[in-house]
Amino acid sequence: MAFLGTGADYIVWNPDPDIIHLGPVIIRWYGLCFVLVFMTGYMLWQWQMRRMGAKQEYVERWLVWAVVCVIVGARLGHVIFYDPVYYFSQPWKILMVWKGGLASHGATVGLVFGLWLWSYKFKYPFREVIDRFAMSATMGATFVRVGNLINSEIVGRVTDVPWAFRFVRYADRGMYPRHPAQIYEILLGLFVFACLLVTDHFLKEKRPRWLMTGMFFGLYFTGRFFVEFFKEYQTLDPASSLTMGQYLSIAPALGGIALAVYAIIKNPQPPPPLSEQDEPEEGEESLA
Repeated sequence: MAFLGTGADYIVWNPDPDIIHLGPVIIRWYGLCFVLVFMTGYMLWQWQMRRMGAKQEYVERWLVWAVVCVIVGARLGHVIFYDPVYYFSQPWKILMVWKGGLASHGATVGLVFGLWLWSYKFKYPFREVIDRFAMSATMGATFVRVGNLINSEIVGRVTDVPWAFRFVRYADRGMYPRHPAQIYEILLGLFVFACLLVTDHFLKEKRPRWLMTGMFFGLYFTGRFFVEFFKEYQTLDPASSLTMGQYLSIAPALGGIALAVYAIIKNPQPPPPLSEQDEPEEGEESLA
C-alpha cells in the first residue's frame, strides 16, 4: 500500500498504522505518538517546574498522574459528550479503550483536575503549576493529531481544494476528497506552542501569572472552534448548526481570553523562585 500518492488531482493517504509486528505484539504509530505526548509533555513541564525550584522527586511523580488523568478524562469525555446512550446501555464497553473513543476536551478536563490535585498534595500554587504546563498541553494535543492523521481518524469534510486528501482507510475508502483537518490542528498546535515559547523566552519568571494558561486556552480553543468548520460534521442534535467540538470549545476559549486579559491588567507579581532549602516537604505549606 502506498503511504502517500496522488490520484485524480488529490493526495491519496493510505499509511499502514502498524510499525512492526513482534509475534502477537503489534507496535502502532498511534501508540508511539502517545508515548511522545507523555515524554515531551513531561520534559517541558519538568524544565518549567525545576526552573521554579520545585523538588525533582515531586515532579517525577506527576508522570503517573498524567497518564491516568489523560486516559480517564479523554475516555469519559468521549462517553459523555459524544455517545452516552450507546455506552450507558453497555457500560462494560466504557473500559474498552483500545477500541477507540478518546475526546481531547475530556483529556483537558482530566489534566486540569489532576494538576489541581497534584498542586494541593505537594503544596505548590495552582497558578504556578498550571501555567508551567501550558506548553506541555499544546505539544500533547499536537502529537495526538499526528496519530489521528496516520490512523485516518478525525477527517475533514468533503471538499475540492487542491490539497484535499483521499483517506483510503476511512469509512468511505477514499471515495471523496476531504480536508486534512488533522493537519490543520497540527499546525494550530505548533502555532500556539510557538506563541507560548516566545512569551516564555522574553518574560521568563517575570511573566504575569495565569498568562500562559490564558494564552493556551484562548488561542488553542479559539483555533479549535474554527477548525471544526472543516471537520466531518458532528452535531449536538440534528437541528444544530455547530459541532459538539465547537460547543465544547466556546467556554475554554472565552475563559482563556478573559484569563489572559486579567493577567495582563492585574499583572500579579511572581513569587521568588524556590531554593533547594525552601522546597516544601510533602504536607508542608509552600508559596501562596
